[in-house]
Amino acid sequence: MPYSDLDPSKFSLSKIVATIGPATDVEETLRRVIENGASVLRVNFSHGSFEEHAERVRTVRRVSDALGKPVAILGDLCGPKIRVGLVKAPGIQLTAGQDFSLRTDIDESKDGETPELPCTYEPLAAEVHEGHRVLINDGAIRALATGSDGSTLRCRVVVGGLVTTGKGVNLPDSDISAPAITEHDRACVRFGIDHKFDYFALSFVRRGEEVRELRSIIEGHCAEADCGGSLDATRTDPTIPIISKIEKPQAVERIDEILEESDAIMVARGDLGVEMDLARVPIIQKILIQRAHDYGKPCIVATQMLETMIEKPFPTRAESSDVAGAIFDGTDAVMLSGETAIGKYAPLAVQMMRRIALATEERLRELPQSSRPSEVVRESRYRTAALAHGAWHMVQDVDAKLVCVWSQHGGSARYLSRIGLRVPIIAFSSSEAAVRRMTLLYGVTPVLMRTLPEHRSEFAKMVDEFVLTRGMAEVGGMMVLLAGKPFGVPGVVNTVSIRRVGEFAATGG
Repeated sequence: MPYSDLDPSKFSLSKIVATIGPATDVEETLRRVIENGASVLRVNFSHGSFEEHAERVRTVRRVSDALGKPVAILGDLCGPKIRVGLVKAPGIQLTAGQDFSLRTDIDESKDGETPELPCTYEPLAAEVHEGHRVLINDGAIRALATGSDGSTLRCRVVVGGLVTTGKGVNLPDSDISAPAITEHDRACVRFGIDHKFDYFALSFVRRGEEVRELRSIIEGHCAEADCGGSLDATRTDPTIPIISKIEKPQAVERIDEILEESDAIMVARGDLGVEMDLARVPIIQKILIQRAHDYGKPCIVATQMLETMIEKPFPTRAESSDVAGAIFDGTDAVMLSGETAIGKYAPLAVQMMRRIALATEERLRELPQSSRPSEVVRESRYRTAALAHGAWHMVQDVDAKLVCVWSQHGGSARYLSRIGLRVPIIAFSSSEAAVRRMTLLYGVTPVLMRTLPEHRSEFAKMVDEFVLTRGMAEVGGMMVLLAGKPFGVPGVVNTVSIRRVGEFAATGG
């Protein structure tokens, strides 16, 4: 059944990212996807035209406005994907032990005893050395490089399969010089800014400087557009937050420098599972979630979470355990890809993910709780982070049912979401962009308030009326409030207080 974020009995603290595509092009389907719990919608720039994306964005905004439910749009940039070129139909079958070559100087495949396959990456033969792994079609076909000559890379098949046009090529052992941001990515950034996207995801990140490069491109465009502020209170320039996709071994090795530059990360287990030992992916996932927490940055776990639901109306037991495990590990959000982009049961997949999240969070509330101040944030001595830490203790001491905060750009809400609270965080702002972006934060329900309170007591009265009219708490129950003044200005939160629900309604302020 559809639910409201403001129904405390059905409030999921974990967030759901859902990819939109042909399966959600029917407006009623998209409406049910949002009603069932998706708070961030992903546009995958690897598929579809700008015209198709623009129409989907317009539909998302229209449905979001009609429901009165803020929804963020995440633009997932393609990055430097290496692919096999044109292969004659029906494809070329490679068998174990067979030799073949990848060539950058041919436009079409050549069959024979030693097949030749075209490749889109010009420096291939120079950067892949003997003994390096060459993986095709998400690792389904595996080979080892045996040598190179000019524009030709010679390989020997270890695990065979059918090669067809456009299949991806992964080179996990090679130091690839391909730029992290392609010309197509730059066009996608311009498109996303023009259409008021809320996040960009950077694919195949290898080092922190690549995130800085994307930020420079975004901020260059934002100087001429209304991009809104950053969730990071230390950044003052208009920008759009960046989610770094961790899917290469180099990114895992340099995770700290990448987190330093990013606004959030995504554990992209598809390519990560191709490029690294599959047995280690669950361990790496736990490590990445923990490091994101240490830096006070949101984390999304993605890829094949409910894959079965592309074709069936229910997941496997292993898939539901996978979603629960990620939430137990502390992820902020879990993501659906093909399940909602091309699946037969898109709304049902979102509903199932929310049901798993609710059941997992119910168990988490039964376990002993402890404050989880972010390591790097604590070392920064930032005032709002200290207030958030204090708010956690207040919630435990008085058994508060809600935490409410005025968070103009979302920075204070982000600190609260990272502290380990098991109660809803209601974050108010007068910024539409900030309200949409806060939909990614664990535990946070963002609320747009177009009228700014003039002082803290007026804000407390506003909160009182809001939670009472929506049945979010009972009269006399405890809640914790954080605010600062002047309202509407980021970075001024400096007070935390304990209030009884209905206190201002009873006294008139």
